[in-house]
Amino acid sequence: MTGRKDAGAAGLAALAGLIADETRAACLLALLDGRAWTASELARHAGVAASTLSEHLGRLVAGGLLTEERQGRHRYVRLAGPQVAQLVEELAAQVEPGVRAARRRTLRASGAAAAMAHGRTCYDHLAGRLGIAVADAFTARGLLRQDTGFALTDAGLRWFDTAGIGLDRTGRRPLVRSCLDWTERRPHLAGVAGAALCRHALDAGWCVRIGSERAVRVTAEGERALSALLGIEAAALR
Repeated sequence: MTGRKDAGAAGLAALAGLIADETRAACLLALLDGRAWTASELARHAGVAASTLSEHLGRLVAGGLLTEERQGRHRYVRLAGPQVAQLVEELAAQVEPGVRAARRRTLRASGAAAAMAHGRTCYDHLAGRLGIAVADAFTARGLLRQDTGFALTDAGLRWFDTAGIGLDRTGRRPLVRSCLDWTERRPHLAGVAGAALCRHALDAGWCVRIGSERAVRVTAEGERALSALLGIEAAALR
């Protein structure tokens, strides 16, 4: 019996093949910080030659996972959009913690991993224990519903207005959605609302980036603001 090939299956296999390479996976994880990286920066990060990295980037761009732009002699790449970030983050959440821990061979790597687990950006929203604390606080205060998927309540929409955090509802991106946190194995707040909150937290000095990774730290001002606005205890943010 001869069957026709399923186009959907072929596409899924091609996508899986793009990600199923350690160098390309390292690039995708690095780009979860939401920034544009140069090819040379990614080559150093992945520990490969620039010529090797260029071939990998070409495949990721052609496959629609990355976009690129050139400025002078520099080639910059970034994730193609939040949907790619969600895919990478949720795949990373499936990696057994023991496997990740076995790869942290140095004290420096262990410290960086601990900082990332405590608080980090996931593309353009907050993640780690910090992200979970925010999502839990939103839910406990009736600002977010998680029982039928993620949805801001009317009180949640008013909260953003009161906090002076604008929400752009003109695009196609969901106002709010869940994103499975790869260290906590629970959903944190993503979508337009998650991105707006993260951007405001960084702009207002509630959080600051630390190191060269995606890790962020809540400042004293951030502790006061998150306590006043969401009732999050300072101890949960340290």
